[in-house]
Amino acid sequence: LCSECGQFHLLLDNHLYNFQDEVDDELICHICLQPLLQPMDTPCGHTYCFKCLENFMQEYNFCPMDRKKLSFQQCHKSSLLVRNLLDKLVVLCPFKAECQQTMQRCELEAHLQNRCPGFKKYKSELQRKKNPISKGREDPPTKAETSTPKDPEVPSGGSSLVAESSAAAVVSLGTAEPGLVNPAFEETEEGENLPQRTSLVAETNTIEIHREDPEEELGMRIVGGKDTPLGNIVVQEVLRDSVIATDGRIAPGDHILEVNGVNISSVTHCQAVSFLRHPGPVLHLMVLQEKGFSNKTAQQDSISATNREVIHVTLIKRDRSEPLGIKLIRKTDEAGIFILDLLEGGLAAKNGKLSRNDRVLSINGQDLRQGTPEAAAQIIQSTESRVNFVVLRQPGVQLSEPVEEGSTSNSSSSSNGGSPVHHRRRLDQNHYRRKSSYQKASFTVAIKKEPKESLGITIGGGRDNKNKLPIYVTSVQPIGCLFRDGRIRRGDVLLSINGIDLTQLNYYDAVSALKSNAASHSVVLKALEIVSLSSTEPSLDIKEQGFSWSPLWITWLGLPTYLHCCQDIILTKGNLESWGFSIVGGFEESKGNQPFFIKTIVPGTPAFRDRKLKCGDEIVAVNGVPAIGMSNSELIPMLKEQRNKVTLTVVSWPGSLV
Repeated sequence: LCSECGQFHLLLDNHLYNFQDEVDDELICHICLQPLLQPMDTPCGHTYCFKCLENFMQEYNFCPMDRKKLSFQQCHKSSLLVRNLLDKLVVLCPFKAECQQTMQRCELEAHLQNRCPGFKKYKSELQRKKNPISKGREDPPTKAETSTPKDPEVPSGGSSLVAESSAAAVVSLGTAEPGLVNPAFEETEEGENLPQRTSLVAETNTIEIHREDPEEELGMRIVGGKDTPLGNIVVQEVLRDSVIATDGRIAPGDHILEVNGVNISSVTHCQAVSFLRHPGPVLHLMVLQEKGFSNKTAQQDSISATNREVIHVTLIKRDRSEPLGIKLIRKTDEAGIFILDLLEGGLAAKNGKLSRNDRVLSINGQDLRQGTPEAAAQIIQSTESRVNFVVLRQPGVQLSEPVEEGSTSNSSSSSNGGSPVHHRRRLDQNHYRRKSSYQKASFTVAIKKEPKESLGITIGGGRDNKNKLPIYVTSVQPIGCLFRDGRIRRGDVLLSINGIDLTQLNYYDAVSALKSNAASHSVVLKALEIVSLSSTEPSLDIKEQGFSWSPLWITWLGLPTYLHCCQDIILTKGNLESWGFSIVGGFEESKGNQPFFIKTIVPGTPAFRDRKLKCGDEIVAVNGVPAIGMSNSELIPMLKEQRNKVTLTVVSWPGSLV
């Protein structure tokens, strides 16, 4: 049941309302034939619901009314006058058996949350069904829980989002490392007059994908990997009519944890692509899927301390604001607070005594056996220096990662009887750096040729491409002069031909320029070679049979900035909303300058509804202020200061196709 409109509908569908009077046809969407929601105007003068038009434009490139050529980017929000007229339409309360009130459409959500006896009764019955043992009685909240907590935070410092490896284990991702903030959540100043912020909930699910043709593409694009600040492998896009789209259970933003039983939460981007491209009729994927915000609290169970060890750990902060680098969660199947991850380089990770999956019993003497991550964060943030933890640890399987020179093996507890959930590597791993990870060498090729002899290459990209890519070589055919010369290879970015700049051309203009200049006796091509310096990565060419070739996502990260094509994304939100995204990356002393990447986009938030921002997008600037050289702790406050509107300048590279 939707808490905004009080009716049943799919999460991504429009809200449903019972209107008191017949609505003027001018205020009707001619796609869904319902009164407009989030109205969008087309250049040809028609108005549709945001979601209706967005879904329509994914299939067609014309206006539904007059069939004039149209792209979604050309459309814009309707005027404030139109939106106010729609908001003032009178609707009936959907709980008409208990409530006969009418109100303006914009007032319905507040009515349901605060005044409607029917909705209150529905929530009570739902709670009773979920918790029949309590029979309506609730334990009095602790002092820490009744005080208004600071906003829960989403990880912002590169921590892994790997949750428990048991299927359907629901965890809260709403609370991040104590002492850190994140633009996914916005602080409020109204205090107790506002509803308490809910926690972000995600769950791990095992999904079985069937393919009639074992070689067929899955049809999704992925970003991330341990060699990038994102850490995890994240689904960026699901292609229409693909195997994954037909199955319908995997969505953009999902984190892929395992492929056919192999843990890929700590592998490089290339290794993950190799695993996911492996042919076969059946594919088993374990994915972490965010479900948005939830008011649900952990069940008040008692726990057994059998075969568990109680450990005392003291962490010393240099000042009150220093973060500990701990990510705390709660589980639905067990009361209390658990450590999900330790930030690399953070105070807790350096101390080395706390482990993932430890259950926090108390902090500074305050009992947290039935506590919340929010309460724990508040205790930590208010502590000046010494933070004393008492944790409960269940002996787990010793997990070792593949050992590389200078790396160490780590151990953690596993909740599924031995399925590995690896730590991310410590500071000695090969962290992502543009300058050190990729070689960017421009070179010039001068060729003498017959006038009728073709260049013998195919190209992709173009600034009219969805991702505004530079022109790159997709194949070198064995019939042209460039194959004979041997210096131009697949994946090279073409910069110019005979002095004509190709870097800002669209696809067809680039094809025309290449063809016209290929008719001469000599051709001078300037190109850019981007080669991974890692010799340990598996060759993906062997595994690309049946796959349409395109450069890997990680290859695009090596492009020099003059080839970037940035776009501005403007997000707006209400005072009580969060922006709805989390970031990783930024300057760190141990790693140098790293790009800022979008790691998560929370369902139901402004970033999610806008649909332009994607996981893996690089943030170049905020409100025109360049992000290069900033640390995480510098960029996040800048984002949080923007109360209702923010302009993000981003570079969006297409994820690797699997």
